[in-house]
Amino acid sequence: MESELLRLKQEAEEALGRIDDLAQLETFRVTYLGRKGGLLSGALRQLGSVAADERPRLGQLANAIKQEIEDRFETLKAQFQASALTRAGGEVDLSLPGRYLPFGKLHPVTQVMEEICSIFEGLGFAVAEGPDVESDYYNFEALNIPKHHPARDMHDTFYVTDSILLRTHTSPMQARIMEQQEPPLRYIAPGKVYRCDSDITHTPMFHQVEGFLVDREVSFADLKGVLTSFTHKMFERELALRFRPSFFPFTEPSAEVDIACVICGGKGCRVCKRTGWLEILGSGLIDPEVLKMVGYDPDLYSGFAFGLGVERIAMLKYGIDDIRLYYENDLRFLSQF
Repeated sequence: MESELLRLKQEAEEALGRIDDLAQLETFRVTYLGRKGGLLSGALRQLGSVAADERPRLGQLANAIKQEIEDRFETLKAQFQASALTRAGGEVDLSLPGRYLPFGKLHPVTQVMEEICSIFEGLGFAVAEGPDVESDYYNFEALNIPKHHPARDMHDTFYVTDSILLRTHTSPMQARIMEQQEPPLRYIAPGKVYRCDSDITHTPMFHQVEGFLVDREVSFADLKGVLTSFTHKMFERELALRFRPSFFPFTEPSAEVDIACVICGGKGCRVCKRTGWLEILGSGLIDPEVLKMVGYDPDLYSGFAFGLGVERIAMLKYGIDDIRLYYENDLRFLSQF
C-alpha cells in the first residue's frame, strides 16, 4: 500500500509537470483528485482493507500526499488563470469600480395601476379580472345600454362580430360578479380597455379600474367618502374634490369627479384651462334597472360604481402632458419612474 501511494505521488507530479493549459489541468483533476473515480481518492478508500496497526500511519501518508498534490494543482491553476487574464487585456486593476448592470423597472402605468389597487384593497375592496374580448350583452345590455342606445356611440367600439367586441370598459365585471354572488359586494376590476380614439390624451388601448359596492342602505355619501379617501392617498395630499352632475346609463344619479388642479393647486393654469379643476373619473349610484337584471331587489339593495383611467391618473400624478409617451418605449422617459 505504501509503495502504491508513493508511485501515485510520483506519477501525479510528473503529470503536473507536462500540463500547459487549464483544459489539461481539469483533466488531471478528474483523473487524480476526482471524488468518485480519482486515483488518489480510490487509494484512500482502500485503507479499510489494510491491517489495523498499519492503518493510522498509511492514512496520514495518503492524506499528506493528496494535500501536496492539491496544493500544487491550485498553484498551477492560479498561474494559468492569471496568464489568461494578462493575454485578454493586460493586468487587472482590482481597484477599479465594478461595471454597472442596469436592471428593469416597472412601467409607470403598471406602477400606478398597482398603487390604485393597493389603495382600494386597503379600503376593503377585492380585485377581480375578466376577459378583454367581451360579449355585447355584458359590455352593454347588462349595464342598461340596450341596442340603439345613443350611449353606444360614445364608446367607438371595436367589434369582432355583431355580438363579440373588445371591451370598452371594465364595467362588465360588475354584471358578471353580481350574477354569481349575493351582496354585500365590494370589488374593483382593473384591466385593458379598447376604443377607436387616438390623440395626445387618448389611445386605442388604455387601462381602467372599475369599482363597485353593493349592500343595504348604500348612499351617495358612501361613494363620496370612498373616492375622497382614495384621492387623498393617491396624490398624497388633501386635494379638494367636486362632484358634477352627469349621465351614465348604468348609474343614477351620476357624477363626474374633479380634483383641484395638481399643478396650480386650484388657482388656475394652462393645464386646467384656468378653471382650477381637473376631471379624474366618473361615478354614481348603481341604476335600479342594473340591479334587477342580475336578480337583486332594488328595494333591499343599493350600491355605487365608479370608473377611472389609469393613464389619466398617472398623467396628473407625474405631470405628463402626452399620453402617447407611455407607449413609445423611449428609455429616457421610462427610466424616470
